[in-house]
Amino acid sequence: MRVTWDQVFAWRLCRQHVLSRADEGAVAIAERLCGVQAQVTSAAELAVALRSTKPDPGGLVRALADGTLMKTWAMRGTLHALTPNLAAAYLSLVASARTWEKPAWQRTFGASPTEVAALAEAVAEVLAAAVLTREELVEALVSAPQFHRLGAELRSGWGALLKPLAWQGALCHGPARGTKVTFTSPAHLVRDWSGLPEPDDAAPTAILAYLGAYGPATPETFDAWLTRNSLRKTTVRRWFADLGELLTEVDVEGRRAFLPTDQADALAAAAPSAAVHLLGAFDQYVLGPGTGDTVLLPAAHRAKVSRTAGWISPIVVVNGRIAGVWELAEDAVEITMFDDAPLPKQGLDAAVAHVALAAGRETLTVRAA
Repeated sequence: MRVTWDQVFAWRLCRQHVLSRADEGAVAIAERLCGVQAQVTSAAELAVALRSTKPDPGGLVRALADGTLMKTWAMRGTLHALTPNLAAAYLSLVASARTWEKPAWQRTFGASPTEVAALAEAVAEVLAAAVLTREELVEALVSAPQFHRLGAELRSGWGALLKPLAWQGALCHGPARGTKVTFTSPAHLVRDWSGLPEPDDAAPTAILAYLGAYGPATPETFDAWLTRNSLRKTTVRRWFADLGELLTEVDVEGRRAFLPTDQADALAAAAPSAAVHLLGAFDQYVLGPGTGDTVLLPAAHRAKVSRTAGWISPIVVVNGRIAGVWELAEDAVEITMFDDAPLPKQGLDAAVAHVALAAGRETLTVRAA
């Protein structure tokens, strides 16, 4: 099967509820996107709102509070809001990389695999029926002599020692307590939480969901999105191969990749659209394939999107490709097009109007930055 990149981008825009917005709300959108990056809560809410026919302010936070979504460190060690079924699948695969057992990780964060295993056991016990702030959780842990020396690292806002515990299903984020982050166990937050499946059992769910939003993609692209290529290449390729007829190999202008077979007809029929779309910071449209995908994001402009300290800029999407960045000012959307291109015309006013609706603004004007 051969298709063009224009078809791929048109299909992705539809699948990710950018071109065809969703009526179902935060949970359905997060499931389709394989999670919404939630390092910045307002960015996660905007990602959902921009994909909604009728934005529901605070809908994502409410879903996190009632356990229909869970917030945890998952893909690439970043915080995501995920449906529990996909969280279990992706956490299983991330944990199978055992990155905390690698010498470089141990040298950087100062904990041995034995200590991480003991921490996971202790945290699971402390959080079995509790919701604690970081300070409360750390105090409960360091009261045990074996963890006393790890206090500074456990208190770190980066959560380096807590991430392996999240990956193993020992903790997740709980509802915020004012401005303070809280932690609990997935079983305490999520009704009927069944724990993490074995990686081989989790792989079909994880891969088909990813390819259903960001395909066609290779095993290497999937692993880069999931673990920054920390898994064994042979293992990831086997997971893809084991899916057999559930996957279709696609030639996209010379790049061979995979798509769920049940999406092959939709991709073949996808009609390219020249419309403009404005997507927010840390948006999955760019994070799914990765900022290193030069077909989606020209290499010369990558630094404008993937900025210092891991910040991902709001993006202007034209013909499915990233063509600029934008910022929300007090009364306007300020757009910077790449290569000094003029502001696009088709659909820009509608895109700005939807940003205003999603951001809870009455009106917004547009201006070139």
